[in-house]
Amino acid sequence: MSSETTVGIVHPETVSLTLPPEGFKLEKGGVLQAITVAYERCGASLATNDNVIFVCHALTGDAHVAGIRPGETEPDGWWEGMIGPGKGMDTNRYHVICANILGGCKGTTGPASLSPVTGKPYGSDFPKLTVGDIIEVHRLLLRQLGITHLAGVIGGSFGGMQVMEWVARYSEEIDRAMIIASAASLNSQALAFDIIGRHAITEDPNWNMGDYYEAELHPHRGLSSARKLAHITYLSQELMDEKFGREKRAEWVAADQEQRQNREASFGTYFQVESYLQHQGEKFIRRFDANSYLHITLAMDEYDLRENYGSLEKAFEKVTSRLLVVSLSGDWLFTPCQSEELVTALVRQQKRVSYCHLDTDAGHDAFLTHISDLKRIIHSFLATPSEMCERGNQQLNQTAHYQGVVEMIHRAGRVLDLGCGDGALLNILKERKQISGNGVEISVEGVITAIGAGCDVILEDVDDGLAMIPDDSYDQVVLSETLQTIKRPKELLQQILRVAHEAVIAFPNFACMDVRFQLLVGGRMPKGKDIPYEWYETPNIHLFTLKDFIALCQQEGIVIQELICQSSSWLGRLLLLLGFKNFAASKVVVRIKRQPASPSATPRQGSS
Repeated sequence: MSSETTVGIVHPETVSLTLPPEGFKLEKGGVLQAITVAYERCGASLATNDNVIFVCHALTGDAHVAGIRPGETEPDGWWEGMIGPGKGMDTNRYHVICANILGGCKGTTGPASLSPVTGKPYGSDFPKLTVGDIIEVHRLLLRQLGITHLAGVIGGSFGGMQVMEWVARYSEEIDRAMIIASAASLNSQALAFDIIGRHAITEDPNWNMGDYYEAELHPHRGLSSARKLAHITYLSQELMDEKFGREKRAEWVAADQEQRQNREASFGTYFQVESYLQHQGEKFIRRFDANSYLHITLAMDEYDLRENYGSLEKAFEKVTSRLLVVSLSGDWLFTPCQSEELVTALVRQQKRVSYCHLDTDAGHDAFLTHISDLKRIIHSFLATPSEMCERGNQQLNQTAHYQGVVEMIHRAGRVLDLGCGDGALLNILKERKQISGNGVEISVEGVITAIGAGCDVILEDVDDGLAMIPDDSYDQVVLSETLQTIKRPKELLQQILRVAHEAVIAFPNFACMDVRFQLLVGGRMPKGKDIPYEWYETPNIHLFTLKDFIALCQQEGIVIQELICQSSSWLGRLLLLLGFKNFAASKVVVRIKRQPASPSATPRQGSS
C-alpha cells in the first residue's frame, strides 16, 4: 500500500430526488412526496461506472465518512482510517460515495424535515420505514448521479444489513459486497436493548408523540439514556475493564461535602464509567434527533432477511456478487455465529464468499476503531482484476509441486482446499482444471494474500472442525501436506467426507528410506527437502506412514480410489517401480471416498 493520507477536502452535497407523481411509496404503506438526500463523495474520478464503492453507514452515522470539510483543518470522517490513498478503500483507484440514510437527521429527509404538505416538521406524521426503503433511496440517488453499477457496496453493523438487502435484491448491479460485524437479524438480547432505549425516549414527557420541534424542550433526557444504553453494547467487557475498571474520578472523590451530598442524593456514583457514559449521552443529543433514533432503530429491529425471503438460502439464491463477511471476536451485539450463518447459507448456495474472523477485545465498535487487519483485508478484497491475475500467474510457477494433487482433481468441479495458504493451489486448479470453490486457512496473512489473488477463503481452524460447511457442499476436498499437522486427523477425515464425496490428500511418508537412513546413521530426527523443519519447530505433530494411513482408512471404512507415490531421488523412483512404496515414497497423494467400493472396483496406483 502507498502512504496513508487524507482524501483532502470533501464537499457535502444534497440532491432532491426525482420521484414519480404519486411520490415515493414506502414498504409499510406510507408515502413521501419529496425526498432530499445528503451525500459526500471522494477519491478517483468517476470512471465508466466501474470504480464506484458505496458505503452504507451504521445506525447513527452520516455521509461524512472521510476527508476534511470546508472550514475545518483536520479530517474527522467516521471511517477515516479505512478510506483514502493506499487505505482499505484506495481512493487512488476508487470513487467512494456515502449518503445519509432515509429517516436520518443529517440532511436526508427524516422526521425533522419540513413536510411539503404542512410546511412544518413531519414529527409524528413521518411514515415508518424499512431497510428496503433505505436502499431504494440509495439506488435512486445513484441513478440520479448517472451511476447504474457498483464496484462494491460495504457496510458495518446496521450498514451491513443494508448491504445484505441490496445484494439480495440487486446483486447484478454489484461486483463485490462487504458485510462487516452484522447479521441477518438482531438477536433477542440486542432487541431488548433497543426496545428499552426507545422506551426511554417515548416516556420522556418532552417527546409529545414526536411533535416537539416547535417546543422549547426536546426529549433530550430520553435520547441521552437511549444512547448510554446502546453504547454499552458497542464495547466489550474486556475493553470496559481496561478503560475504566472500578476507577473513580479524582475530582469527585475530592469534592466538598455539599457536592458529595447532592450527588449521593441523586444516587450518582464516582465511577469513571458513569462519567464516560454521561459524556456520550451529552455529546449524542447535540448531533442526533430522537425521532430519527426511533425510526431507524425500529427499522433495524424489524429487519429479518430470513423472514423476508423464507430462508437465508432463498435470500441469496440470485446473488452473483463476490462477498466478504467479517466478524469480530469481542462483538456480542452482532455475534460471530451470526456471521457464520450467512457464510453457511452462501456456501450452500455455491456463491463466491470469503470469511474473516478477527480477534479483538474492543467489542462491536472495533470495526470503526481497531481496523489494522480489517483495512488490509478490504484492500485485498478490492484488488483489481489485473492485480489478481498477476498474483495468480505468479502462483502458477508452483504447479510442479502440486502435480500429483492436480492429476486427481476432476475438471470443472467444486473444490474445498483445506490449509490453502496463499491460495496457490486454488489458482492452479482454476487455471488447469477450471474448478470453483473455497479455501480454508487459519492464518490472517494467508487469507489476505489468497483473497488478493482472487480466491474465496474462509478463515477457520480446521482442528475445530468444519462447522460452517454444510454436508455435500463440494465435489472434492483437498488436504495438501496438512494432515500431519492436525490435532485430530481421524475426526478431520470424517468431516472432510461429510462435506464432499471425495477427498485428495497429500502427505509426507515418514517411513521413507531417507528418514530411516538419517535416523539409523545420525540418530537424529530427519531434516530435508520434504521435511524442512527442526524437530523443535516442526508443525508436524503426527508422524505416520503410508501403511498407517491405509490401515486407518480400512478401520474407518474409507475407500482409497487412487494412490500415487512420489520420490525426489532416482533411487527412490527405481524402488517405487519395483513395488517398494512404503520404503521409497517420500510423498503420497491419495484420492479417497466415503462410500463402500463395489466388489469389482480396484484402486489405480501409479508413481511419479
